[in-house]
Amino acid sequence: MTSTYKEQFDRDGYVVMKNLFSDHEAVRLKEEAGKVLQEKGVGKEGVYVGMAAASPVFAAAAAKRELVTVLRELIGEKVVFLSDKIVFKNASTDFGSPWHQDYPYWEGSHKYSVWIALDDANPDNGCLRVVPGSHLLGDVRHSGDTSDGLGFGNRLSQDNIDESQVVDLAASQGDAIIFHDFLFHASYPNTSGKDRWALISTYKDGAQEDPAYSWAIAAFTVTGSGI
Repeated sequence: MTSTYKEQFDRDGYVVMKNLFSDHEAVRLKEEAGKVLQEKGVGKEGVYVGMAAASPVFAAAAAKRELVTVLRELIGEKVVFLSDKIVFKNASTDFGSPWHQDYPYWEGSHKYSVWIALDDANPDNGCLRVVPGSHLLGDVRHSGDTSDGLGFGNRLSQDNIDESQVVDLAASQGDAIIFHDFLFHASYPNTSGKDRWALISTYKDGAQEDPAYSWAIAAFTVTGSGI
């Protein structure tokens, strides 16, 4: 019933795929991510870009058959994987992501992000928050305050956010949230004292022209032959 995904995505700017990865697969991805972070000497930054470039386990996850079927419905027949990153909110990582759109980070053609929960995610440990339908507003000026030193150079002003329209997207381990790069989204801080890890992969329509992105070092056209 992938047509229902397309209808919701066009309306809301996101869809949720429940149980895209089994608990066993999600645990394996988190364990592999831990190995990559250790090998790369990554400390407490909270984000590491380039998982598929570092491990074939993540390259296979990016081409998972069930995911590719839905992405083709949303994007088109030629789906290109660009890059992925691990976002690790450990017990000592208590900051959340501010409200923003992803589009200003790459521009060009539209990109589609797949946010995969490697741990259960809820408001206490940093789940996603979105404003359904906000992708229909287009490219909104990012003029939010960046003085807290936590990065995220592109931030929406709080004036852009209608709190009455915000939806919290709690997710179980292995769930995936696919969203448009114009969608307003943020995340809660992790105040639970427990891990909240997520894998975020980015895709595009391969029929659309784009510049060569320096961060897309593991880009490939997906075929649905992954795990």
